[in-house]
Amino acid sequence: MAGGGGTRLWPLSRGRRPKPFLPLLDGGRCLLEATVSRLVPMISGSDIFVVTHARHAPLVRELIPALPPSNVLGEPEGRNTAAAVALAAHAIDRPADEVMVVLWADQSIGDEAGLRAALAAAAERARSGDMVTLGVTPTGPETGYGYVIARGDAETHAGRETFRVARFEEKPTQERARELIADGTASWNAGIFVWRRDTLLEGLDRHIPDISRPIAAWAASQPGPVRAAAGADDRAAPGLAAVYATLRATAIDYALLEPASLEDRVAVVPMAVGWSDLGSWSALRDARRATSGASNVEQAGAGAAIIDIGSQDVYVQASGGRLVAVVGLRDVVVVDTEDALLVCSAEASQDVKRVVERLRDEGREDLL
Repeated sequence: MAGGGGTRLWPLSRGRRPKPFLPLLDGGRCLLEATVSRLVPMISGSDIFVVTHARHAPLVRELIPALPPSNVLGEPEGRNTAAAVALAAHAIDRPADEVMVVLWADQSIGDEAGLRAALAAAAERARSGDMVTLGVTPTGPETGYGYVIARGDAETHAGRETFRVARFEEKPTQERARELIADGTASWNAGIFVWRRDTLLEGLDRHIPDISRPIAAWAASQPGPVRAAAGADDRAAPGLAAVYATLRATAIDYALLEPASLEDRVAVVPMAVGWSDLGSWSALRDARRATSGASNVEQAGAGAAIIDIGSQDVYVQASGGRLVAVVGLRDVVVVDTEDALLVCSAEASQDVKRVVERLRDEGREDLL
């Protein structure tokens, strides 16, 4: 899934080029490229599909030229992750018992071999008919993530422990997050899911038929083995816009995984792989500090420069082609682009999306 509205990492991330298509980490590759690269050792490139907004389909093909053009599935508009997963499930015509991995194109993974090992264990368990989620071993009482609560004894698959899921808990309070971690059965929900295609299709039809069935009817009317391939002119496949206009926006976690866990059909594979969802400027700062070891994170684009005097725990991104000087700052984010400047405390970086909401309300589409 390579989407997003360019809200949480504004002003660098915009609707026309959201987070998956930006080189935010070291190495110069965008996050989508890094995601595909870490999968290739275990999954053939011809078996990797990207679900994105149709307007981003040409950009996906440009960034991942080895990807077959028909493997880019274009949505006419964003309808959250339940619609994106349903589109992939119905549009990719593969055997019913094949295992399907759903993951984000904009996450940071420190231990890529560890992720592949967790995916292998999840795939082995999924072959029995379980829906499987990957859980991240918590490093602290984080309130911005959902939690997966395991129960019962471990089952070993591909050399790793897996557990039955008791329930999901969404974004707890600080006190509740501490309780969950102290219990020892909780993981952060990474939003990475593994299941057999027929298991997924059956679950979609049972729990969100109002999303699954219109997409299924549309897919059945289209020719070709990959029916949803976005055209080169960045438009979604014919007829899909009319279907999407009828769909409600909901997340696959809430719509499918949570009710399925009540039916005893969901398992979790815990992992500690240096995961981050890069969901805010402070999260990006922390991810880059983990690899560099430096207190401050500074990134200057072409024609730009940064001078820092006496600052600590700051993130400075200079992409506007000019000098950015910071003096004596503490725990602050500064992001300078050609047409917008963001200055915020790292603690409040989750609220950057409110700036985007204000701009949208004021009709400032030029800045979105």
